[in-house]
Amino acid sequence: MSRLPTDIATPAEPGAGPTPPPLPATMRSGRRIAWARRRRALAGYAKTFRKSRQGMIGLGVLTLFVLMAMLAPYVVDQAQIHVATATGPILHPPAPQWPLGTDSYGRQVLGQLVWGSRVSLLVGITATIGAMLIGSVMGIAAGYFGGKTDTFLSAITNWFLVLPWIALAIVLATTNPFHLPQIGNIILVIAITSWAGTARLVRSQTLTVKERPYVERSRALGSGDWHLVTRHVLPNVMPVIFANTVLMVAIAILSEAALGFIGLGDPNSVSWGTMLNESYNAGSLTAGYWWWFIPPGLAIVFVCLGVTLCGYALDEILNPKLRSR
Repeated sequence: MSRLPTDIATPAEPGAGPTPPPLPATMRSGRRIAWARRRRALAGYAKTFRKSRQGMIGLGVLTLFVLMAMLAPYVVDQAQIHVATATGPILHPPAPQWPLGTDSYGRQVLGQLVWGSRVSLLVGITATIGAMLIGSVMGIAAGYFGGKTDTFLSAITNWFLVLPWIALAIVLATTNPFHLPQIGNIILVIAITSWAGTARLVRSQTLTVKERPYVERSRALGSGDWHLVTRHVLPNVMPVIFANTVLMVAIAILSEAALGFIGLGDPNSVSWGTMLNESYNAGSLTAGYWWWFIPPGLAIVFVCLGVTLCGYALDEILNPKLRSR
C-alpha cells in the first residue's frame, strides 16, 4: 500500500475553520521577556517601598482606616447611627458605654465615625479614579497629537484650572444635571473639578516621551498612533499617573468633607463631612461638645496624612531623579 507524501497537507474536518498560524518563536520569547521585566520592576519597587519609613507609616495608617471601613457592619450596629433608632442619651460626653460620646440625637459618635469612613473612602477613591481617567486621556491626547488638538484641549484644561472649583462644585451638586443618586453626584462633581492638574502633568510628560528615539524608530517602522500611545507613551507616563493618583485621594477626601460641611453631602448616609456639618449647626464649637467634631476632623487629617506619605514615597521610587538623590 502506497503512503501519502508527508509534505501534502491533509484536508481539514468539515465545519472546522482555518487553523490560525502559530506565533513566531521570537514574538513569544519577546513577550515573555517583557513580562519578566515588568515582574522584576514591580518586585524592585515593592522592595524599595518597604525600605521607605514614610511610605510604610502611611500604608499602615491607610490599612487601619480601610479595615475599619470594611469591618464597620461587624463592629458597630447600624441602628445606633440613625436618628429614629438611636437609644443613647443626648450629648453625653465620652464614657465606657459610649467611647466617643453621643450627639444631639443620641447617636454614637464612634459608630458615625466608623460608618462614615466607608462613604468618605468610597467617594475619595472613586472620584480620584474618575479624575485620573479624564486627566490622563486629555493630557496624553494634547501632548501626543499637538497642533490644534493641543490648543483646544489645553484651553479647556486652563479654563478648569482658573475656575474656582468650589463654585463649580456647588452648582453641580445643587442642580444634579445628570439625575444621579446624591452619592454618585458628589463623586462626579469631585472628578469633574479635579482632573485639570493631572492633565497638565501628563501632557508635559507626554511631550518628552514622544520625542524619544525608540518612539521615532517605532513610527519609522510603520506603527500607528494607537500602537505608539498604548505601547510606548502610556507605559512611560504611567508611573507619573500612579503617583499622582495616590496624592489625589487626599484632595478628593478633603473635597467630600468640604461639600458635606457646607450641607451638600448625602443626607441619607453618614460621612465625616456631614458629621462636621451637623456638629457645627448644633453649636458644638461654642458649647464645648468637643467629642462631636474632633474625631471626624482627626480622621480626615490622618487619612490625608497617610495618603500623602504614601504618595511622596511612591514619587521618590518612580521618579528617577528623586530615586537617585
